[in-house]
Amino acid sequence: MRLVVIGNGMVGSRFVEDLLARDTAGKYDVTVVGAEGCEPYNRVLLSEVVAGRHDLASLTLPTPDHPRLTVLRGTTATGIDREDRIVTTDDGTRHRYDQLVLATGASARIPPLAGLDTGSDHLPLGVHALRTIDDAREVVAATLNARRAVVLGAGVLGIEAASGLAQRGCAVTVVHPMEALMERQLDGAASRVLAAVMPRAGIEPRTGTGAEAAIVADGRLTGIRLTGGEVVESELLLLATGTVANTSIASASGLPCERGVLVDDASATEDPRVFAIGDCAQPPDGAMGLVAQGWEQARALAERLTGATGRRRVGASGSNDVVRVKAKGLDVVTMGVCGGMRPDDPTHRALSLSDPAAGRHVEVVVADGRLVGATCVGAGPVAADLVAAYTRGTQVPSDPAHLLLPALAPASTDGAVPSGGDTTVCRCNGVTRDEIAHAHADGARDVHDVARATRATTGCGGCTQDVCDLLERLGARSGTGSPDRDLTVAGSPV
Repeated sequence: MRLVVIGNGMVGSRFVEDLLARDTAGKYDVTVVGAEGCEPYNRVLLSEVVAGRHDLASLTLPTPDHPRLTVLRGTTATGIDREDRIVTTDDGTRHRYDQLVLATGASARIPPLAGLDTGSDHLPLGVHALRTIDDAREVVAATLNARRAVVLGAGVLGIEAASGLAQRGCAVTVVHPMEALMERQLDGAASRVLAAVMPRAGIEPRTGTGAEAAIVADGRLTGIRLTGGEVVESELLLLATGTVANTSIASASGLPCERGVLVDDASATEDPRVFAIGDCAQPPDGAMGLVAQGWEQARALAERLTGATGRRRVGASGSNDVVRVKAKGLDVVTMGVCGGMRPDDPTHRALSLSDPAAGRHVEVVVADGRLVGATCVGAGPVAADLVAAYTRGTQVPSDPAHLLLPALAPASTDGAVPSGGDTTVCRCNGVTRDEIAHAHADGARDVHDVARATRATTGCGGCTQDVCDLLERLGARSGTGSPDRDLTVAGSPV
């Protein structure tokens, strides 16, 4: 059976890997059409490249070496003929399919800002998005001559990018039209604590105000005019204003699209031969824009098409909404029910501890004896325990205040978070301590070995330090020595 996949990003490549691993009967011959000319890479860690903590080469994701797989890199799909079941590419080739998977992802949203020609493929010098590996390369190069930077948008990417630019030596101003930073994850109290901490990291937050125009002279950015008329001088503007699903090829073929390609709970479109996963898809319960959700869709679709059910990893589904901000000096972790726009549910019991002077804010939301949401700013150890309780569905203590102040919990707490071998270390991929220990026993000695063996650290990267610490303990126990903590590939940052 001929299967064509349009898109070779994080979700498309993971789907192909999952499908071929399950297709033991040799049912499928797979052709992947990828517009980018490089190997698939971890888009989530692009802000880490800006910060100088990752080399671009270290972001590369594995591609299966399989006799029934053909990957066409640097090739753009230009049309879908659903009646004849043909995908046409920009080189004029026609690829017949029996089933088609759309994993076309999303593009950076360019806001309708005066001074930016949103109808052009080229932005003024000094203005950048951060969505592709080429974007990251250009942003890093721009920091060599930029002393002042503005980040437009204070979602997760905006905060991470601002931190990266600050670490590159830029004085950074974050401009956000909403009253709360990261409003999807933080309410007003949590946002105020984060805003108070940001100047220590070299970032000035400006909430409740938007950008009115990019000031451009001789084709180069010189500043940003805010909605109140104030001008912030800047040589670099980074746009972190969300994404737009890449649905044009689906829409042109007649598939129903709204914010994304409309799919059911099984990632199927109205055409029984066509499926959509990842950022381009719009499932009934909405898209979260998190890679864990896309990977879960990839796994479920691979199982559906092959009829082979693999082991469902702990934490890899049902709790794929954990957000951990990757920003030096800004410790923010959220999960489940959180943010200023959450529903007012009478069954939810919320408790919070806010200490702005210490840069700390913790809130937990409990229902039916389980943790259903939490917000943690500046509370690393508490956040780690809450993530474990949330992803595992652990019974919480009878007094939920112990979740905020774990030191007060009695020695024999009911609902204590277990730390056994089945504890999930990598939540994006559902990798447990036992699996990492088995990989170590099989010869994995550093983070890269563990990533190849288990996929741990290949998602948001938030578990990298935990994996290093675990390898160090395993090495000390077995006498094999400490792991290599160099998390980048040798070479220059770009």
